[in-house]
Amino acid sequence: MSENQNYANHTQLTPYYHFFTSPLAAIFLIWTIVRFVKAPGAETGYFLVGSLALIGVVAVSRLSPLRVQDRLIRLEEQVRFQRVLSPELTARAITTLRPRHYVALRFASDVELPALVEQVIANPALTSKEIKQQIKAWRGDRFRV
Repeated sequence: MSENQNYANHTQLTPYYHFFTSPLAAIFLIWTIVRFVKAPGAETGYFLVGSLALIGVVAVSRLSPLRVQDRLIRLEEQVRFQRVLSPELTARAITTLRPRHYVALRFASDVELPALVEQVIANPALTSKEIKQQIKAWRGDRFRV
C-alpha cells in the first residue's frame, strides 16, 4: 500500500480470518444449533459441542497473536518513551498507561507524543479511538496482524 496511513484507513482485515474461517465457523455453529433444536439427540449434541469448540479455536487463533502483539507494542513504546519523553514523564507513563493506551499511542509522531501522554495520564479513561482521533501527524503501522 502506497497510501499514507491515517485514522480513517488504519484498520486491517485479514481476509482468511475475516472472510473465510470466521464466517464458516459461525455458519457451522448456526447450522448445528438449528439441527439440535429440530432433532435433539446425542449425534446433534455432539456436533453442537464440536462447533462450539471450533468457534473457540477460531477465536483463540486470532486473539492470541493480537495479545502478543500488544505486549510487543507496549515494550516498543516504552523504549520509545525513554528516547522521546523526559525521565519523569516516562516513569509516570509506565506506571499509569494500560496496553490499550500504548497500542493507540504508537501512531503518534515523536513531536505529538509528550502532549498526548500527558493527556492520557490525566485522563486514563480515554479510549483507543479517542486517542487515535487526536493524532495529527500519523506514524503508520503496517505490521499488525
